Amino acid sequence: MNFTGFMTELLNNMPADSRTVTISSALDLLKSFVRKALGEPEIEPWNRKPVLRTFSVAIDMPDVLAWLSRQELYPRLYWMNREKNEWIAGIGEADRIELNGSGPNDRSFLLLEETMRLKHPGARYIGGFCFNNMQPQNELWKGFSPSLFILPLIGIEGNETEATITCSLWLEPGMERDAAYLRLIDTLESVDPSCVPSDVELPELIKIAYSPDREQWIMSCRKALKAFESGEIEKMILARQTELEFSGQVPAIRFLMNYPFPESSTYRFYFEPVRGHAFFSFTPERLYRRDGDNLLTEALAGTVTKEALKADDNTASELLLNSEKDVREHRFVKDTIFRELQPVCDDIDMEETVQVLQLSHLAHLYTRCHARLKPEFINDSIVLRQLHPTPAVGGVPRKESMQLIVTLEPFCRGWYAAPVGWLSRDAAEFAVGIRSALVNEDHVYIYSGAGLVQGSDPDSEWEEVDQKIGEILAITKQTT
Repeated sequence: MNFTGFMTELLNNMPADSRTVTISSALDLLKSFVRKALGEPEIEPWNRKPVLRTFSVAIDMPDVLAWLSRQELYPRLYWMNREKNEWIAGIGEADRIELNGSGPNDRSFLLLEETMRLKHPGARYIGGFCFNNMQPQNELWKGFSPSLFILPLIGIEGNETEATITCSLWLEPGMERDAAYLRLIDTLESVDPSCVPSDVELPELIKIAYSPDREQWIMSCRKALKAFESGEIEKMILARQTELEFSGQVPAIRFLMNYPFPESSTYRFYFEPVRGHAFFSFTPERLYRRDGDNLLTEALAGTVTKEALKADDNTASELLLNSEKDVREHRFVKDTIFRELQPVCDDIDMEETVQVLQLSHLAHLYTRCHARLKPEFINDSIVLRQLHPTPAVGGVPRKESMQLIVTLEPFCRGWYAAPVGWLSRDAAEFAVGIRSALVNEDHVYIYSGAGLVQGSDPDSEWEEVDQKIGEILAITKQTT
């Protein structure tokens, strides 16, 4: 009996009400599957080309964040879509795609696409890019390459009704096959099956600083407004880095676990390449979802702060839809996305009705767009090139606003506001990494920005940035 037959017989012999098992039992099954495969002859010529081996077991629905918090194998990764009906948690590294060196982001997108053509069509890689690879990356972002995607060694994927644990083995030509299988068994032995949350909490918050500070922010806003008056730029996003210093090393996973607004319409992204160094994002903004040639994207821009205005959802919607400044800002984004998609898409359906996306403290204007990629453009490199950066995180026009951002912002954006998510050969989903933070040992750097157009008020934009980081700051106050 071959390996596939062995797995089929084993699962078919299980009682119908026990086709899912605990993580502990699933790990034992995975080890038995790997041992069985170790004794089987290889069907594919792995010694001539790379081969992906995967082993999967359906499991009881876990508390996946609690499970992830207990693992000591890095990288630790997590993704959940905005609808909360698809998620993946991963540990370890079966394979990586990493691109270093400076240069245009378009080059990183192209090299990623060329690399993905060599990968297994079913493999899903999680990762992201830097916002602007023409800007030198600093030491804060060490460990976050300009483009870095990981195929987890062990991953738990799920949706609303089912979950599966999978271990993966990427065999390169020349690799000692038996030794690789044995290492995978050893790794499975080391996995903690518990879904009891780690009890390590955030240390005391002892200091907050801003870059730029308020005075510098107002000066930078005024410089941007002068560029608008000259007609050089129509819109740009100015961002701020808020530095939090703690009394000890920060367990970054607690930000993900303690997120106080579980029903908020946000993506959750978490990438911890090594212990003590992580990037996470609670972003409301979809860059795009691609399934084959089907593309879903959206314009999201225009913001109102419900808390400051003491506004409920209905009042926030009314204020946004009647705000000339916010509607104008949203139109910049909407028109630019439509224009950027025209060369590569057919059947572009940009919804006429502007909707309001409600979050816990904020509300945003957004418009959905469905399109079909032309046959010669069905790849993520093309879509990333056309859409990043959107006017909601860069500006209009793109090139000039990107140059002004580098001039005015006194810090490196790193992965902030860049595409983050997952991709495979046939599908991908990327969010825009806003409402995000970088954890570096005992420091946390929170990033958020405000959209400036002609008529923007610098003081109001500072307050908006404060509100946008409120969710992350609320997590630090849970333990202080």
